[in-house]
Amino acid sequence: MIAGGAAAIAVVVCTVIVAVLAGGGDPSGKRGEPTVPAGPPAWSLAAGQWLTSGKGMRYDGTMTLGGKPVQAHLRVTPSGSASGALTAGVLKADVVAVDGVTYIKAGTAFWRDYAGETRHPDYYAGRWSKAPASVPGFDVPDVLGPKSIARLLTKTPAKTPTENVGGVPAYKVRTPVAEYLVAKAAPHRLLSVHSTAQNAKQNAARFAAAPVIAPATLFAELRPRVAALGGAADPSLAFRPGTLTFHNCDQNTNGCTVSVPATLTSPQGAAPSGARAALRASITSRGAPLGSCTASGPVPADRALVLRCTVTSRLWRRWVRAALDNPGSYPYSATAHVIGEAVGAGDVPKLLSLVDRERRAVLRPQPKPSGTSRTP
Repeated sequence: MIAGGAAAIAVVVCTVIVAVLAGGGDPSGKRGEPTVPAGPPAWSLAAGQWLTSGKGMRYDGTMTLGGKPVQAHLRVTPSGSASGALTAGVLKADVVAVDGVTYIKAGTAFWRDYAGETRHPDYYAGRWSKAPASVPGFDVPDVLGPKSIARLLTKTPAKTPTENVGGVPAYKVRTPVAEYLVAKAAPHRLLSVHSTAQNAKQNAARFAAAPVIAPATLFAELRPRVAALGGAADPSLAFRPGTLTFHNCDQNTNGCTVSVPATLTSPQGAAPSGARAALRASITSRGAPLGSCTASGPVPADRALVLRCTVTSRLWRRWVRAALDNPGSYPYSATAHVIGEAVGAGDVPKLLSLVDRERRAVLRPQPKPSGTSRTP
């Protein structure tokens, strides 16, 4: 009996302890109110509404690339697509961004001196290429896109520091990617953007911000650039080419096929989703050009593939006919390189549909306010 009673008392004691803990330790038995996180300040939500309901944003400012100053002029749609240019003296790089990716088109000197491509700047010069991490030093859609900024502003703390921007009182919102200066006065327009990325010291970017005044002009420049992205290169991918071989070339006036095996060497690990390889080959005879060709394809899981393209130029056909009509020695050779490809030709229609859909939404005529008028 004594043992049984002791056991019962032990159970009751445990029950009391659990009840006290569940009640928060308050001897009075009152339950504490749950803590609700404070929401963002009203002005930050109003600023996000101002950004996303507009026609886009224009950014003008400076940045540092390769330790050298560069001027930047960009116009960004509400979703984050962009078009503009970077200039450094007489050098210029065109910029376009769509579907969250930024591309540039520049000459050899810009790729070498500002993009850091010292080994093979000619691989990327004169054509659209995916912007390397150093250019412009941040992701344009994520940092400058109005919708992206509006999302960042929803995390604004209740106590936000302030400063003056050209005499205008402004809130200073610091995020992991950038620092945004937003006017204190309604409608809380965005005034400027400063880069705060890890590489901000090397790519310190400071932009004055203003609404896009002529969105039709922006889309008129943006769409042709997006349409030309088919075959855009990807400098983040590196390949080791194998031995080049010819196929069905001798005495063939229809063309000459070049074949090159290649293996993805960088980045390491599994091949990135959507990674593509592009072959660019050219044929010559005693230094005289006979034509060139290109081909591309997806990188398989084992990172190895074979690329083939066929030269069918008029120069090749004329050269073969001359060789057939005048027997003799006609040596020919080919050079080729394999690089990454960011956009396949088949991807362009999808990108254009994104641009066209947003263009229709942004340029849609605004409904006239309803009401009646009285004629005196």
